[in-house]
Amino acid sequence: MSKKSIALLTLLFVAPVLVYFLWPSDEARIRTLFRDGARAIEKQNIDDVMSKVSFNYTDEHGLSYLYLKKLMERAFREVKDIRVDYEIKKIEIKGDSATADVDVTVVATRGTDTGYILGNAARPLLIRFILDKERMKWLINRTEGLPRWF
Repeated sequence: MSKKSIALLTLLFVAPVLVYFLWPSDEARIRTLFRDGARAIEKQNIDDVMSKVSFNYTDEHGLSYLYLKKLMERAFREVKDIRVDYEIKKIEIKGDSATADVDVTVVATRGTDTGYILGNAARPLLIRFILDKERMKWLINRTEGLPRWF
């Protein structure tokens, strides 16, 4: 066998193993979604925030994708210096669906007042996110636990 043949055969066997170990797991992708989503909120980048949300989004208060986007746009106009702190408590993945229980605290400034928007230092707000894998990407499809006024 020539050196080229050996190199090609080695590549054919090693490449799938490397892909398997280097390809991020679904849990890692979900964690990245929350990290990037929190950063997008802090930067008040509505397009990046909404890129994490499914067009089929709904919640217990009847919010849809478009209504959620309008609420976020209004919130971004009214507040500044947003800081999002979160801790993922649990992620459960079943096929192309997942749930993530997340403790969330959001601090922001409105006018000259700075305070908690969601949760507080003593008791973060526990929000359950229901995610679906759409086109090989995890997106938030529903939430449970958001206050009605949000």
